[in-house]
Amino acid sequence: MTDVKPDVKDEPEFIDTNSLDDTKTTPVLDQGSVDPVYQAKAHVLNNAIQQIGMGKYQWELFVLVGFGWAADNMWPIITSLILPAVALEFNQSKPPLLSLAQNIGLLAGAIFWGFGCDIFGRRLAFNATIGVTAVFGLIAAGSPNFAAIGCFAALWSVGVGGNLPVDSAVFLEFLPGSHQYLLTILSIFWALAQLLATLVAWPLLGYRTCSAEQTTPCTRSQNFGWRYFMIAMGGFSMICFILRFVFFTLYESPKFLMGKGKDAEAVAVVHKVALKNGKTSPLSIADLEIHNTEGHQGTDTAAVLKRKLEKINLDHVRALFRTRKLAYSTTLIMVIWAFIGLAFPLYNAFIPYLLSSRGAAYGDGSTYITYRNSLIIAVLGIPGALLGGVLVEIPKFGRKGALALATTLTGVFLFGSTTAKTSNGLLGWTCAYNFMSNVMYAVLYAYTPEIFPTKDRGTGNALTASANRIFGVMAPIVAIYANLETAAPVYVSGALFVAAGVLVCLLPFESRGKASL
Repeated sequence: MTDVKPDVKDEPEFIDTNSLDDTKTTPVLDQGSVDPVYQAKAHVLNNAIQQIGMGKYQWELFVLVGFGWAADNMWPIITSLILPAVALEFNQSKPPLLSLAQNIGLLAGAIFWGFGCDIFGRRLAFNATIGVTAVFGLIAAGSPNFAAIGCFAALWSVGVGGNLPVDSAVFLEFLPGSHQYLLTILSIFWALAQLLATLVAWPLLGYRTCSAEQTTPCTRSQNFGWRYFMIAMGGFSMICFILRFVFFTLYESPKFLMGKGKDAEAVAVVHKVALKNGKTSPLSIADLEIHNTEGHQGTDTAAVLKRKLEKINLDHVRALFRTRKLAYSTTLIMVIWAFIGLAFPLYNAFIPYLLSSRGAAYGDGSTYITYRNSLIIAVLGIPGALLGGVLVEIPKFGRKGALALATTLTGVFLFGSTTAKTSNGLLGWTCAYNFMSNVMYAVLYAYTPEIFPTKDRGTGNALTASANRIFGVMAPIVAIYANLETAAPVYVSGALFVAAGVLVCLLPFESRGKASL
């Protein structure tokens, strides 16, 4: 008989490695910041993922995680776009209450999904967040009154609030250390979402909406544009959910499984990812269990019971304050997120008045000009996200340098917008602000999960997102009771951005070129 050699293209590529314990990746966190058994096993898994490399599984996940990034920006924009039409139809004297309902939902979502994904895993949360958003976004189109749309806004925001804490954890835990810059590039979806929302809103809200100048009452039949808009955007989110849930199989994070004492399942996931990428991995259970001699991470009945009990205490939170340096880092990043959480929505609450009033004053406040300008602003967010991906990889500049520069310049451009003498001048300053804020968010969303260990990453993301959302709740309250017809909110927002930029310089960890644990 003649031996037939298999076609090499049909065979997975075998990864040749001398030892998975070789330190081929440098950790972000200092030695001793996390449980030593967990840290040793995380190094093994990091090396296994690094050796598999960037492949089909990670690129598919990149796109699907991008849907979560898109939702995080798109739905708050949707709320701000429908707010004038909703207020007119329901004759609401305090329209920012809708933004308040949204921010309360975002806070609840950040807490529930962020902490929850460290307990019940990433897979459920990854699919459920965008599904919840889509369902309640579609239902909201039929709202009979202002209270109803407020309730639905809070409910869809529960889903939106969980997208970034969960999705960043999911993506980072399957990402080779050499490709962690892709967390920054993900923000291109954030910018594209703003562009999409503006493009869809233009024909629906721009021409099928009651005018603030009309003397007759605004009826539902005259004002159907915002309902069509909700159906369109809710339908888009439902398509994203279907693509995630039906057409893609998300494996549970290997480092999450390892952190729960499920070494065999963690190894199995690594082999599945390798197979999908057309490779095989030499990783074995023994490569992980050998490190149990450095401490105890049991998998017996008693250990399982202990882990169940851990679900109702604050171990994941305490782990983020395990050492003085880690506690300092966690506290500082929460303060930075909090400052930005107030600055960004406060400015957004003011900008509709700023654009419309100054546009009208300059004689070019038409619907066409308003949406044209919004489209220009949205388009400039895309290169901002891409620039962020470049800046974070510059040696001796890295994540911290890029974040400090972008955050500070975001505040500076806000200050500059108060000097505009024409609508084109205001447009220029607003474009510069949007460009730099997209750079800022691109880096911030990448850097934050990198400085938390995997087993506590969802909790760390939840803490920062919660700080962001708590301060975000204050913005619509300020909008209700403050005088937005002055430039004061812009100065406050600008000062908060600049302060956050200064605080970034004090962060102790630089994650460029290092693998997250």
